[in-house]
Amino acid sequence: MASRQFLMFLLAGGIAAAANFLSRILLSGALSYISSIVIAYCIGMLTAFALNRRFVFSEANNPLHTQATWFVAINLLAVVQTLALSLLLARWLFPAIGMTFYPETIAHAFGVAVPVVTSYLGHKAFTFRIRS
Repeated sequence: MASRQFLMFLLAGGIAAAANFLSRILLSGALSYISSIVIAYCIGMLTAFALNRRFVFSEANNPLHTQATWFVAINLLAVVQTLALSLLLARWLFPAIGMTFYPETIAHAFGVAVPVVTSYLGHKAFTFRIRS
C-alpha cells in the first residue's frame, strides 16, 4: 500500500499540474502560445515545489537553495525520462507489436506516469533531506 507521504506527493503533483494547465489557458489571452506554455510550466513547478516543501516533505531541514537546485534537476531528469519512454513506446515497441489504438497518447501516459515514482524517490533522497 502506498504511504501517506507518497499519496500527498501525488496530490501536490495533481494540484501543480492543474495550476500549470489553467494558468496556460489564462496566459494565452495575453501572450503567445509558446510563451504561455513556458510561463505556465514555471508556475506549475513553483506550485509543486511550494506544496511539496510545505505538505509532503515538511520535516526537511536542508537549505532552501539546495532544495530548489535539486528540485529543478530532478524535474529536468523527469522530462528526459518522459520523453525517452514515450518515444520508445510510440516509435518502437507499439509498432513492433502492431498496436494502433492511440499509440502516442498511451505512450505519453506511460511516459508521464513512470517519473512520478522516480521523482518521488529523488525528491525524498536529495531535494528534501533531513540533515542530522
